[in-house]
Amino acid sequence: MDKNTIIGFLLIGVVLFAFTWLNKPTPEQLEAQRRMQDSIAQVEYAKQLEQQKEENKEAKMEDALADLPDSVRVARLQSSFGVFADAMVGEDAFTVLENELIEVRLSNKGGRVSYVRLKEYDNYQEKPLVLFDGADSKFDFTLVTATNRVVNTGDLYFTPVKGADANSLIMRLNTGEGSSLDFIYSLKPDSYMLDFSIKGTGLNGVLSPSTTALDLLWQQKITQQEKGRKFEDRYATVYYKFMADDVEYLSETKNDSKQLSNRLKWIAYKDMYFSSILIAGNEGFESTTIDSKMLPADGPYLKDYKTTTSVPFDLKGNEATNLRFYFGPNQFSLLKSFNEGVSSENRLDLEKIVPLGWGIFRWVNQYFVIPLFNFLGQFIHSYGLLIFLLTVIVKLILFPLTYKSYMSSAKMRVLRPQVEELNAKYPGQDKAVERQRATMELYSRAGASPMAGCVPMLLQMPILVALFMFFPSAIELRHQSFLWAHDLSTYDAIISWNANIPFITPYFGNHISLFCLLMTITNIIYTKFNMDQTNTGQQQMPGMKVMMYMMPVMMLVFFNQYASGLTYYYFISTLITILQTIIFRYTINEDKLLAKLEANKKKPLKKSGFMKRLEEAQKAQQAQLDRQKQQRKNR
Repeated sequence: MDKNTIIGFLLIGVVLFAFTWLNKPTPEQLEAQRRMQDSIAQVEYAKQLEQQKEENKEAKMEDALADLPDSVRVARLQSSFGVFADAMVGEDAFTVLENELIEVRLSNKGGRVSYVRLKEYDNYQEKPLVLFDGADSKFDFTLVTATNRVVNTGDLYFTPVKGADANSLIMRLNTGEGSSLDFIYSLKPDSYMLDFSIKGTGLNGVLSPSTTALDLLWQQKITQQEKGRKFEDRYATVYYKFMADDVEYLSETKNDSKQLSNRLKWIAYKDMYFSSILIAGNEGFESTTIDSKMLPADGPYLKDYKTTTSVPFDLKGNEATNLRFYFGPNQFSLLKSFNEGVSSENRLDLEKIVPLGWGIFRWVNQYFVIPLFNFLGQFIHSYGLLIFLLTVIVKLILFPLTYKSYMSSAKMRVLRPQVEELNAKYPGQDKAVERQRATMELYSRAGASPMAGCVPMLLQMPILVALFMFFPSAIELRHQSFLWAHDLSTYDAIISWNANIPFITPYFGNHISLFCLLMTITNIIYTKFNMDQTNTGQQQMPGMKVMMYMMPVMMLVFFNQYASGLTYYYFISTLITILQTIIFRYTINEDKLLAKLEANKKKPLKKSGFMKRLEEAQKAQQAQLDRQKQQRKNR
């Protein structure tokens, strides 16, 4: 990084600081904002009270009905709920559907999925991994009766009826003689998909004749499943896909809400490594509102997701409303497999909930890193060794670029004595332009370029950034141990403490990760190597060396809470880079390299258009400086 670049960054910082200072709100504006926030808080508090009243309403009603005679209770229910009166009372029991991968419990109350357990996984406490259970979720449809009464399926008791096979079940809501509303569930073997259909029979005189759709409320609290809560929270949010369009998501770092008028194909309640996804049929979800709310850090839940939408419904019962649930891991290859055999316009694109970066970085992960990772995984069962081998392969692929970058710095280094002579020949700030022009001419005639080492580094960036995105998203690393790291998907703490230390705990955490510490040490060593190798003899800004050493230290703060698989990769990668540098240093004959550069000086100089324009600009700048100098003398 040269002096001009550092000055540029400093100027940008000054501009940003000045902009922030000039746009600082006045005390009157701050007071207006406070009043607005107080008003919003009051509205939110009123909503919470109203929600609590609704939640307690049913319990109070059941308590009030319990003391009444049977005949009076039946009459009261008939008056309030009409044909749904019988369904207002019942016993809450559960029916289990399960296969090799998941266990699903269906509740009589609401006829809904009330519990999901993933059999092949456990949480950070080594307990069964349960996506949600009971009060953690809601899944209610709003029904409007022919007499304009409004009831919610979540308040009604369904009757379980055996389906076509052992893993199929019908939750039936009886609404009178010959009429019913069926929720049909079917779980296929060895699948995370649960088919869900809604079908009515004889509901013409039961529901409102204008019924063409059912309003749906789907709410779920996301339980903490990983050891690093703060890190897990960064990857938990709601994703959604528009019909035959792209995938978008809500903010991961704050409360967020979206009102969507376009139809949606699916909505995913995503945690770091697991998701609950509701997939629509051909007509999609309409008039959808999605909310994501952050929950207190001292509780068992990360976030609270809520969706209100509507699905088409055939009142005559000729066609069923077909939906699907996906309850399973965010594994890229698995999610992508649901696109197989499907036309391009009907692709689900569920794999897009896996955060692999945008643009070229995602392409690198999708078409290079993940296929290579999966291929190596067929033969290597230790993921620590797999990451090591993956790192070696990546470094071998990048070797030509690394070699070219080193050769560029080597050319600059062997020309350093000549650059220092030019510095002595043109001393001082008033001769800076002449000194720079002479230095550039030296590099040009010798066939060296200060930018030649930057281009290979830029070409390596897509792979480095792609791997930065890949490792924290790879569920394959979850609960995989290597050396002292018990879980490569989270930090490997060697020292921990419980005290909440200001400015340290929020950013650094209450631990020190060993792989992150080793990564920092190797980066400091590499910084020392690199500064020695790239010293060209040109003047540097004061404090430049200190800034270069501060960067690895900042990496310790930034990566301390990241997955140990990622910091292990960076540690190995930096070690290999240091080894390559040492090998280059002792195998490349710098005397021969200098002789070659001296021979280049004797050849006719072919200047590119860029170099010609650069020299013309330098000459014009020097001429202007000379004129200004002469004007000062004349005064």
